Amino acid sequence: MSSIVLKKAAVWLPEGFEDSNYIAAQTGVPEKVVREKMGIVRKCRASSDMHPGEMAVRAARKVLKGIDPLSVDMVIWTGSEYKDYIVWTAGIYVQKELGLRNAHAFDISARCGNKILGLHLAKSLMLTNPNLKRVLLCGGHRTGDLVNYKDPGARFLNNLSDGGSAVLLERGENNPLLESSIITDGDFTHDVIVPAGGTKNPTRNNPDASLTYLQVPDIEGMRVRLEARSIQNFLKVIREASSKSMTKPIDYLALLHMKKSAHDAILSPLELAQNQSIYLDHYGHFGAPDQVLSLGLAEKRGLLKKGDHVTFASAGIGYMWSAMSMRWDENTFDVNELEDLG
Repeated sequence: MSSIVLKKAAVWLPEGFEDSNYIAAQTGVPEKVVREKMGIVRKCRASSDMHPGEMAVRAARKVLKGIDPLSVDMVIWTGSEYKDYIVWTAGIYVQKELGLRNAHAFDISARCGNKILGLHLAKSLMLTNPNLKRVLLCGGHRTGDLVNYKDPGARFLNNLSDGGSAVLLERGENNPLLESSIITDGDFTHDVIVPAGGTKNPTRNNPDASLTYLQVPDIEGMRVRLEARSIQNFLKVIREASSKSMTKPIDYLALLHMKKSAHDAILSPLELAQNQSIYLDHYGHFGAPDQVLSLGLAEKRGLLKKGDHVTFASAGIGYMWSAMSMRWDENTFDVNELEDLG
């Protein structure tokens, strides 16, 4: 019986960026701290006329090159909730723009855990429905818009950046998706919010621009909870997903961008060397595209070999920690299309 495999993957990255010098000037944080502690040499920023739906379309065009659009059976939006319009299904827009007339589309919402949740969901659906032969997961992000550099309580969000990603799943033998693990913790549910725009505080009733950015109402409480739980939950989902997937240890860990000390605090207990994961300090934190970009960079830099155990891991504010393993057998990216800024 064939497996559900990651056939192709791609990212779309904008040409614009904000670097450590700019962020330091905006925040008042020393540039050395921005670069070395926050881990932001630069981060990707899209132009004002480039929106998440189009970013997803551009990434998806790369993975669908040479593929009949009518052969795609499902589209899952794994991008940001902050998209072109509120109360809008972006997956259906992608379906229309790409001519995927035989597919049905929907959006999922798990913040920065969207890609791993989407892979887990798509794999499950394909295993239970033999009519699903090709599934496209894609999304765009411009969460850089939600960063208020003047808010010292939300500085850990300063790495949020813009870009799109797409992956195509099929049935086959190479690059099989393996097992996954997910943890959610409701103690963090109100820790990172955009105060305005929802039913509790409709923007039309209170058009205060400062309330349209991500905020952390209880920064000290959140720090205490994260310090006690975050790294341990990361390690738990990574170990569970990987141990259920392959008998061999992890060869490469595709992580989201976070501060460098947290990145290293995950690698060290797993006995992973620095070259077994790529630190995305030249890109920032997109959200769901982080793991896709990390995989592409690993392929471009020649860090992977046939049969390697690759694990994706992420966390999404809310809070969700998630991980999924795959066996890497062949390139998923057209590496010539991927610009390596690191």
